[in-house]
Amino acid sequence: MDIYVGNLPYDTDEQTIREAFSAHGNVDNVNIIYDRHTGRAKGFAFVAMSDLKEAQSAIDALDNTEIGGRPIKVNQARPREERPPRGDRRR
Repeated sequence: MDIYVGNLPYDTDEQTIREAFSAHGNVDNVNIIYDRHTGRAKGFAFVAMSDLKEAQSAIDALDNTEIGGRPIKVNQARPREERPPRGDRRR
């Protein structure tokens, strides 16, 4: 199951996220999302856990807990929605 983790401090690293979720089961992958122009983290990540019961346990236990002093939002990731193309970016 893919899990969305939001409201992360911008300086949160993969190890911090992995440790929090590993307490509830095996973590397959952690993917922190970065802004492609600035290289700065956007404040959210995705965690992949293959065991559905472990993943749900992690969601239930970690939603609204704190990482780096901020309450995080944890839920099952939804498929990415198609967005219309943005205006002409060639300036």
